[in-house]
Amino acid sequence: MWTELEKAIGYTYRDKELLKMALTHSSYANEMYKNNLLSYERLEFLGDSILGFVTAEYLYKTFPDKHEGELTRIRADLVCEKNLSEVATELHIGEHLMLGHGEKQGGGAARTSILCDVMESLIAAAFLDGGFEAAKFIVMRLILPKLSAVAKSRDYKTELQEYIQQKKDQVLSYELLGQSGPDHCKEFHSCVKLNGEQIGQGIGSSKKRAEQAAACDALKKMGL
Repeated sequence: MWTELEKAIGYTYRDKELLKMALTHSSYANEMYKNNLLSYERLEFLGDSILGFVTAEYLYKTFPDKHEGELTRIRADLVCEKNLSEVATELHIGEHLMLGHGEKQGGGAARTSILCDVMESLIAAAFLDGGFEAAKFIVMRLILPKLSAVAKSRDYKTELQEYIQQKKDQVLSYELLGQSGPDHCKEFHSCVKLNGEQIGQGIGSSKKRAEQAAACDALKKMGL
């Protein structure tokens, strides 16, 4: 039933019930079993920690010259919802999800938040099925190859902060101007201010990304 998915992941689950649970959304578990505990949510909780640890260990060993702040940024970008959902899309995980009727009709199989959660649950299922090395293999095979693109991405907020700090008594601050869209696809609008005066604006799928966009806008206006 899940042979093609297992081939794509690169791991064959011995306990198919774990794999089944990893693909079961709470809406399906409630409709079919009247038991939310049979969904992937508990696995997602475990998978999130395993993914964070494996990624942190790899970055620590790979970048001995990077400071804690930069390592934290790279890890956050690697394990973010957008990145994990992209991996899930490449694996066609949406085709294998077990969703309740309403969630299925609402496009849940392509929803970024769900795809991200399932990637974490699949990692946890591999951990319970084959131990830490099995889970680590999946992270190394599917998530960490995205590192080169993530590591090269600019941290506009840090760049702006370092530039502004060249002069004394300069204060940067960020402000959320508003947000729009449904919960699963929100859009945030932020601005960055220098000594109380707005110097840039940006829009993103999270507050963090909106602030990065605002900092990027400010740098561009400064010719940097």
